[in-house]
Amino acid sequence: MSSATAAATATIAAAAAKLAATPAPAPSRRRLTLRGNPTARRCVAAMAVSTPRSAAAAAFLERRESERALHFVKYQGLGNDFIMVDNRDSAVPKVTPEEAAKLCDRNFGVGADGVIFVMPGVNGADYTMRIFNSDGSEPEMCGNGVRCFARFIAELENLQGTHSFKIHTGAGLIIPEIQNDGKVKVDMGQPILSGPDIPTKLPSTKNEAVVQADLAVDGSTWQVTCVSMGNPHCVTFGTKELKVLHVDDLKLSDIGPKFEHHEMFPARTNTEFVEVLSRSHLKMRVWERGAGATLACGTGACAVVVAAVLEGRAERKCVVDLPGGPLEIEWREDDNHIYMTGPAEAVFYGSAVH
Repeated sequence: MSSATAAATATIAAAAAKLAATPAPAPSRRRLTLRGNPTARRCVAAMAVSTPRSAAAAAFLERRESERALHFVKYQGLGNDFIMVDNRDSAVPKVTPEEAAKLCDRNFGVGADGVIFVMPGVNGADYTMRIFNSDGSEPEMCGNGVRCFARFIAELENLQGTHSFKIHTGAGLIIPEIQNDGKVKVDMGQPILSGPDIPTKLPSTKNEAVVQADLAVDGSTWQVTCVSMGNPHCVTFGTKELKVLHVDDLKLSDIGPKFEHHEMFPARTNTEFVEVLSRSHLKMRVWERGAGATLACGTGACAVVVAAVLEGRAERKCVVDLPGGPLEIEWREDDNHIYMTGPAEAVFYGSAVH
């Protein structure tokens, strides 16, 4: 062996010995925590990630994950469920309508009737509410959603007890009030009864209102009353042939879309099918514009009471039974405002890739 070769061999051996003496880096560990129902959280074990990666790569991956992660709280009001997003730092929604539709998918997403954004207030309002339906369309507002909105604000701001908020919506100013029992009472404003403002192409039948007008749908003549609560509603208590409607017998998936897309409703419509149990107790099922059959619709329940009063079927204060549970609705004579009272609660917390 030459002296040069011997020297090179010695250098390699020394380097190998130094490398062997250096302790191996401990595997990086990343703790993944799943936040569940606040009253019943589950513990998830830490997951060890032993694959080494450079600091630059780690920074890139963490940044990418942060940009793609949407943090949300799932809320429901009588089974009408929403993905609530804290959007107070921007007037631009954090997800697009297309992304919202994917998030609402109950098989391939989180699952919800809509995505609601808490945004900065405008025109003197405390907050702005925007919502994307499960089909990606954007309604003016949502009654059950605004109750969830109020409870979500209280959670974000760590508020206790009774509180009221001025909420700017596409339907105007809405004022929800959290009550001591946890329910939310909402001043829904005044109903709109003028046909062109609802909007509907049906001719007025009572002053400027569309009350018990004939509407041909699927071979039957339905008698409908049209009301807007900032969003359009078509309320029916039955057909000319069938005076008493049994709402549980309806196949909503068949009849609902035919009302929603009827040519008499240029902006499409929500449709409520109503059964009168007494003059202070109504039962309804709803086909929502952009969401289909849902367990509850707050603006729909308000529209139902207005229609029932206009048709002489009920008093101004009623309990309205929906598939998800009851709402208390009052249409006051003194200020012409409608007040809705009902529950809203958090279901779980999570993050979604979008």
